[in-house]
Amino acid sequence: MKTRITFAALALAAAMPLLVSGVFAADGAAPAKVPSGPHPITQEIPADPMAKEITDDHKRARNYADQPPLIPHAIRDYQIDLNINKCMTCHDRKNTEGSQAPMISVTHFQDRDGQTLGAVSPRRYFCTQCHVPQTDAQPITGNRFRDIDSILAGGKAGGKEGAK
Repeated sequence: MKTRITFAALALAAAMPLLVSGVFAADGAAPAKVPSGPHPITQEIPADPMAKEITDDHKRARNYADQPPLIPHAIRDYQIDLNINKCMTCHDRKNTEGSQAPMISVTHFQDRDGQTLGAVSPRRYFCTQCHVPQTDAQPITGNRFRDIDSILAGGKAGGKEGAK
């Protein structure tokens, strides 16, 4: 008897996701275009057009300490792989004088133990892991991020106004 109850409970637990997904799929109230959800595998949902890159070469202010700088120029056809890193043609230490591009940070020349290397560390070689081009894309969701300066000046989070 105990085995049957255990088996029935396991079967119900296994079937629950199927039952719940069926309810949501039959609802029909979902918007026509969502990034994920209950769509038949054969249904194609067109992607939004790519956001336009901002290529004015204007250096953007950073929102928080240690934020990687944004890339202020187009990089669409840049080759960045094990053999070639197009970014280094301008941003490598030996090329910055001619290109007038900012040199990559000295932290990119350190290994995981903090030892300085003669070339870019392999863990920092793929620039687009951290650095992204600036686009004019609108946020998909709301954003209430506040940088530390606005928090310190604002009062709600213990800033100068809160100290009065």
